[in-house]
Amino acid sequence: MSQDELKKAVGYAALEYIKPGMMVGVGTGSTASYFIDALNTMKEDILGTVSSSIASTEKLERLGIKVFDCNEVDSIDVYVDGADEINPALKMIKGGGAALTREKIVAAIAKKFVCIADQSKVVDVLGKFPLPVEVIPMARAYVARRLVTLGGTPIYRQGIKTDNGNVILDVHNLSIIDPIALEKEINSIAGVVTVGLFSQRGADVALIGTSDGVKTLTLK
Repeated sequence: MSQDELKKAVGYAALEYIKPGMMVGVGTGSTASYFIDALNTMKEDILGTVSSSIASTEKLERLGIKVFDCNEVDSIDVYVDGADEINPALKMIKGGGAALTREKIVAAIAKKFVCIADQSKVVDVLGKFPLPVEVIPMARAYVARRLVTLGGTPIYRQGIKTDNGNVILDVHNLSIIDPIALEKEINSIAGVVTVGLFSQRGADVALIGTSDGVKTLTLK
Protein backbone atom coordinates (compact mmCIF):
# COMPACT_ATOMS: atom_id res chain seq x y z
CA MET A 1 0.00 0.00 0.00
CA SER A 2 1.16 3.54 -0.73
CA GLN A 3 1.56 6.08 2.05
CA ASP A 4 -1.63 7.83 0.90
CA GLU A 5 -3.52 4.53 1.02
CA LEU A 6 -2.27 3.94 4.57
CA LYS A 7 -3.39 7.43 5.59
CA LYS A 8 -6.82 6.87 4.05
CA ALA A 9 -7.15 3.54 5.85
CA VAL A 10 -6.54 5.04 9.30
CA GLY A 11 -8.72 8.05 8.52
CA TYR A 12 -11.68 5.81 7.85
CA ALA A 13 -10.78 3.44 10.72
CA ALA A 14 -11.19 6.36 13.13
CA LEU A 15 -14.94 6.38 12.44
CA GLU A 16 -15.14 3.45 14.87
CA TYR A 17 -14.69 5.99 17.68
CA ILE A 18 -17.36 8.41 16.42
CA LYS A 19 -20.87 7.86 17.77
CA PRO A 20 -24.14 9.68 17.00
CA GLY A 21 -24.56 12.94 18.88
CA MET A 22 -20.83 13.46 19.47
CA MET A 23 -18.88 16.69 19.24
CA VAL A 24 -15.80 15.79 17.21
CA GLY A 25 -12.40 17.49 17.25
CA VAL A 26 -10.75 17.54 13.84
CA GLY A 27 -7.02 17.93 13.32
CA THR A 28 -4.82 19.28 10.54
CA GLY A 29 -2.76 17.79 7.75
CA SER A 30 -2.99 15.15 5.04
CA THR A 31 -4.00 12.27 7.30
CA ALA A 32 -6.62 14.36 9.10
CA SER A 33 -7.94 15.38 5.68
CA TYR A 34 -8.79 11.72 4.98
CA PHE A 35 -10.61 11.61 8.32
CA ILE A 36 -12.67 14.62 7.24
CA ASP A 37 -13.62 12.70 4.09
CA ALA A 38 -14.66 9.77 6.27
CA LEU A 39 -16.58 11.99 8.68
CA ASN A 40 -18.53 13.36 5.73
CA THR A 41 -20.21 9.94 5.40
CA MET A 42 -21.90 10.41 8.79
CA LYS A 43 -22.14 14.18 9.10
CA GLU A 44 -25.89 14.04 9.75
CA ASP A 45 -25.32 11.91 12.85
CA ILE A 46 -22.86 14.09 14.78
CA LEU A 47 -23.57 17.24 16.75
CA GLY A 48 -20.74 19.09 15.06
CA THR A 49 -16.99 19.64 14.99
CA VAL A 50 -14.27 21.82 16.47
CA SER A 51 -11.40 22.40 14.06
CA SER A 52 -7.71 22.97 14.81
CA SER A 53 -6.90 25.08 11.73
CA ILE A 54 -8.31 27.42 9.14
CA ALA A 55 -7.56 24.87 6.40
CA SER A 56 -9.53 22.11 8.13
CA THR A 57 -12.38 24.49 8.92
CA GLU A 58 -12.62 25.48 5.27
CA LYS A 59 -12.79 21.83 4.14
CA LEU A 60 -15.37 20.93 6.77
CA GLU A 61 -17.57 23.86 5.77
CA ARG A 62 -17.23 23.02 2.06
CA LEU A 63 -18.61 19.57 2.88
CA GLY A 64 -21.47 21.03 4.90
CA ILE A 65 -20.17 19.79 8.26
CA LYS A 66 -21.04 22.10 11.16
CA VAL A 67 -18.00 23.77 12.78
CA PHE A 68 -18.19 25.28 16.26
CA ASP A 69 -15.76 27.81 17.70
CA CYS A 70 -13.74 26.31 20.54
CA ASN A 71 -15.19 28.91 22.91
CA GLU A 72 -18.71 27.64 22.21
CA VAL A 73 -18.11 24.20 23.75
CA ASP A 74 -17.06 22.98 27.18
CA SER A 75 -15.50 19.78 25.85
CA ILE A 76 -15.36 17.53 22.82
CA ASP A 77 -15.96 13.80 22.87
CA VAL A 78 -13.18 12.65 20.54
CA TYR A 79 -10.29 14.45 18.87
CA VAL A 80 -8.83 12.80 15.77
CA ASP A 81 -5.52 14.04 14.38
CA GLY A 82 -2.25 12.88 12.88
CA ALA A 83 1.31 13.06 14.18
CA ASP A 84 4.75 13.71 12.76
CA GLU A 85 6.19 11.17 15.21
CA ILE A 86 4.66 8.95 17.90
CA ASN A 87 6.43 6.69 20.40
CA PRO A 88 5.20 3.51 22.16
CA ALA A 89 4.01 5.63 25.13
CA LEU A 90 1.78 7.57 22.68
CA LYS A 91 3.75 10.79 23.16
CA MET A 92 3.95 12.76 19.93
CA ILE A 93 5.69 15.44 17.94
CA LYS A 94 3.17 17.55 16.02
CA GLY A 95 3.32 20.85 14.19
CA GLY A 96 4.74 20.03 10.80
CA GLY A 97 1.70 21.81 9.41
CA ALA A 98 2.22 24.80 11.75
CA ALA A 99 -1.09 24.28 13.60
CA LEU A 100 0.44 23.02 16.86
CA THR A 101 -1.05 25.62 19.22
CA ARG A 102 -4.61 25.18 18.04
CA GLU A 103 -4.12 21.41 17.97
CA LYS A 104 -2.93 21.50 21.57
CA ILE A 105 -5.97 23.53 22.64
CA VAL A 106 -8.38 21.11 20.98
CA ALA A 107 -6.52 18.16 22.53
CA ALA A 108 -6.80 19.78 25.95
CA ILE A 109 -10.60 19.84 25.88
CA ALA A 110 -10.99 16.37 24.34
CA LYS A 111 -12.20 13.44 26.41
CA LYS A 112 -10.35 11.06 24.06
CA PHE A 113 -7.48 11.70 21.63
CA VAL A 114 -7.24 9.29 18.71
CA CYS A 115 -3.99 9.61 16.75
CA ILE A 116 -4.05 8.42 13.15
CA ALA A 117 -0.74 7.84 11.38
CA ASP A 118 1.06 5.61 8.92
CA GLN A 119 3.76 3.24 10.15
CA SER A 120 6.61 5.59 9.15
CA LYS A 121 5.63 7.91 12.03
CA VAL A 122 6.22 5.32 14.79
CA VAL A 123 9.60 5.73 16.53
CA ASP A 124 11.22 4.48 19.73
CA VAL A 125 12.69 7.90 20.61
CA LEU A 126 11.20 11.22 19.53
CA GLY A 127 13.36 13.84 17.86
CA LYS A 128 14.42 12.70 14.41
CA PHE A 129 11.57 14.84 13.06
CA PRO A 130 12.51 18.48 13.81
CA LEU A 131 10.57 19.72 16.83
CA PRO A 132 8.35 22.72 15.96
CA VAL A 133 8.13 25.63 18.40
CA GLU A 134 5.62 28.44 17.82
CA VAL A 135 7.16 31.76 18.83
CA ILE A 136 6.07 35.39 19.12
CA PRO A 137 7.97 37.10 16.26
CA MET A 138 9.90 39.59 18.42
CA ALA A 139 11.25 36.72 20.56
CA ARG A 140 12.53 34.56 17.70
CA ALA A 141 16.26 35.22 18.18
CA TYR A 142 16.08 34.99 21.97
CA VAL A 143 14.14 31.73 21.91
CA ALA A 144 16.55 30.30 19.35
CA ARG A 145 19.50 31.02 21.65
CA ARG A 146 17.73 29.30 24.53
CA LEU A 147 16.96 26.25 22.40
CA VAL A 148 20.65 25.94 21.52
CA THR A 149 21.45 25.63 25.24
CA LEU A 150 19.05 22.65 25.34
CA GLY A 151 21.15 20.86 22.74
CA GLY A 152 19.07 21.57 19.66
CA THR A 153 19.72 23.35 16.39
CA PRO A 154 16.79 25.72 15.75
CA ILE A 155 16.01 26.67 12.15
CA TYR A 156 13.61 29.48 11.32
CA ARG A 157 10.82 28.15 9.06
CA GLN A 158 11.02 30.80 6.35
CA GLY A 159 7.86 32.21 4.83
CA ILE A 160 5.50 30.54 7.31
CA LYS A 161 3.08 32.35 9.60
CA THR A 162 0.80 30.33 11.86
CA ASP A 163 -2.95 30.89 11.95
CA ASN A 164 -2.18 32.94 15.07
CA GLY A 165 0.26 35.25 13.25
CA ASN A 166 3.40 33.80 14.83
CA VAL A 167 6.56 32.12 13.49
CA ILE A 168 7.96 28.60 13.76
CA LEU A 169 11.39 27.44 14.84
CA ASP A 170 12.13 23.82 13.91
CA VAL A 171 14.60 22.28 16.35
CA HIS A 172 16.91 19.68 14.81
CA ASN A 173 19.36 17.21 16.39
CA LEU A 174 17.32 16.32 19.46
CA SER A 175 16.98 12.90 21.07
CA ILE A 176 14.03 13.35 23.39
CA ILE A 177 14.36 10.84 26.21
CA ASP A 178 12.06 12.70 28.62
CA PRO A 179 9.41 14.45 26.48
CA ILE A 180 7.34 15.65 29.45
CA ALA A 181 10.30 17.44 31.04
CA LEU A 182 11.38 18.98 27.73
CA GLU A 183 7.83 20.12 26.96
CA LYS A 184 7.63 21.93 30.29
CA GLU A 185 11.08 23.50 29.88
CA ILE A 186 10.51 24.85 26.38
CA ASN A 187 7.03 26.13 27.26
CA SER A 188 8.59 28.11 30.13
CA ILE A 189 10.78 30.19 27.77
CA ALA A 190 9.48 33.75 27.39
CA GLY A 191 8.11 34.28 23.90
CA VAL A 192 7.22 30.63 23.28
CA VAL A 193 3.53 30.17 22.50
CA THR A 194 3.83 26.39 22.65
CA VAL A 195 6.09 23.52 21.64
CA GLY A 196 4.97 20.69 19.37
CA LEU A 197 5.52 18.04 22.03
CA PHE A 198 2.26 16.35 22.93
CA SER A 199 3.45 14.46 25.99
CA GLN A 200 1.64 15.90 29.00
CA ARG A 201 -1.51 15.31 26.95
CA GLY A 202 -0.60 12.49 24.57
CA ALA A 203 -2.86 10.22 22.59
CA ASP A 204 -5.20 7.74 24.27
CA VAL A 205 -5.15 5.42 21.29
CA ALA A 206 -3.22 5.33 18.01
CA LEU A 207 -4.41 3.81 14.76
CA ILE A 208 -1.36 2.93 12.69
CA GLY A 209 -1.60 2.13 9.01
CA THR A 210 0.68 -0.76 8.05
CA SER A 211 1.07 -3.06 5.05
CA ASP A 212 -0.78 -5.67 7.14
CA GLY A 213 -3.72 -3.41 7.90
CA VAL A 214 -4.58 -0.90 10.61
CA LYS A 215 -3.02 -1.69 13.98
CA THR A 216 -4.29 -0.24 17.26
CA LEU A 217 -1.83 0.95 19.90
CA THR A 218 -3.00 1.69 23.43
CA LEU A 219 -1.22 2.58 26.64
CA LYS A 220 -0.10 -0.53 28.50
